[in-house]
Amino acid sequence: MFISVFDIFKIGIGPSSSHTMGPMVAAARFLDLLREQGLKPARLAVSLHGSLAFTGKGHASDRAICLGLLGHDPATIDPDCVEEEIANLTRDKRLAVEGVGHMDFDPAADLVFDYGPPLPGHANGMIFRAFDADGAVLAEETLYSVGGGFVVSEAELAAQNEPMAGTVETGVPFPFKSAAEMLQMGRDSGLPIAEMKRRNEVARTPDGDLDAGLDRIWSVMNACLERGLSRGGTLPGGLNVKRRAHQIHAKLVGEAGQNRPFQHTVMDWLGVYAMAVNEENAAGGTLVTAPTNGAAGVVPAVLRYYLDHCPDCNQEGIRSFLLVAAAIGGIIKANASISGAEVGCQGEVGSASAMAAAGLCAALGGTNEQVENAAEIALEHHLGMTCDPIGGLVQVPCIERNAFGAVKAVTAASLSLRGDGVHFVPLDSCIETMRQTGLDMTDKYKETSKGGLAVNVVAC
Repeated sequence: MFISVFDIFKIGIGPSSSHTMGPMVAAARFLDLLREQGLKPARLAVSLHGSLAFTGKGHASDRAICLGLLGHDPATIDPDCVEEEIANLTRDKRLAVEGVGHMDFDPAADLVFDYGPPLPGHANGMIFRAFDADGAVLAEETLYSVGGGFVVSEAELAAQNEPMAGTVETGVPFPFKSAAEMLQMGRDSGLPIAEMKRRNEVARTPDGDLDAGLDRIWSVMNACLERGLSRGGTLPGGLNVKRRAHQIHAKLVGEAGQNRPFQHTVMDWLGVYAMAVNEENAAGGTLVTAPTNGAAGVVPAVLRYYLDHCPDCNQEGIRSFLLVAAAIGGIIKANASISGAEVGCQGEVGSASAMAAAGLCAALGGTNEQVENAAEIALEHHLGMTCDPIGGLVQVPCIERNAFGAVKAVTAASLSLRGDGVHFVPLDSCIETMRQTGLDMTDKYKETSKGGLAVNVVAC
């Protein structure tokens, strides 16, 4: 299937694309179903399953469901209104939905965290039910949040899992579904990856202003980064994790005039950029999935590195970066996963690092072969990374992992640019390895907070 740059990079709120943005979108989809069927229920109920149950509270999944039922959308919601909206619903236990009417919904009783076996389709499952005044079920829908804010129904998920699903792309001039096809189409056309991706986007959305959309994505990313650099205090959730980006940034600025700075200080800049974004994510701020919220700091950090530390940077370089990063992210999503609940953090920070490495390599003038090599290097050295957030919060170790993902991305881009693009492990093989590794990984290491640091730090 065609995965747009605006599918990979979605504007939303923290702390999680699959656990916050996805449930909010799913709730809105269920309300649309009620409208389409002309139903007027008396009461709604929702159950969360699998990873959504085990880490849903830490990821604010319950609050996201409530906000979606209240009519909010991740791309437009004002984070400052969340507390008041949730408080009102908790007090009134009543929804007023346009086109549906008034319905009872008590978050304490009607929103259930089911800690039993996950639903068969995916680790992030939700069941929405609508009842009449007598308690009979009027409508029921199972939806899955499959990572990066993507939400699918059971039927849509089954269609994606068909053996031939996604193998034929229509309506775009460069229908690559793998890195190998992308490189071959580049050789045949003589075009760089950024231009092929651009032509695909324009073919699918001819009425949209692609450049304006790309500029908007970077603007939101950078605004999130700047907010993170400017704010101190403690992150919500109960772990009492202190924000560090503001203090680290202040020290770096103060050291900028030193006569003999350490050469490795550039890594501190990369790290503080990434941490700033993910601290904002943990606080529930506005950001861009890249390709998820948990990994949202890597791409903006490397883009800021490009702007602040690379000569001859420009707006066109930013656009090329985003287009190429989205092309790599789309290939990974189509052939493996970007969901921590499916394959662990290798699918989130690993994918983000590969996307950023490819984007930076392209922006710095790398060939298609060097771009593919950069993505492969970055992803290869995240293989096997588990997802074990302490307390189910996207804070420890997630925030620092973004810093390391950014550093690895720049290292990968640099190594690829020093070579000629010829390398031993193809990106497609690396992606398939990630998929297989994710299948072999036990569930306790896939965003359930039942293993790894999530268990051992608490046990200490």
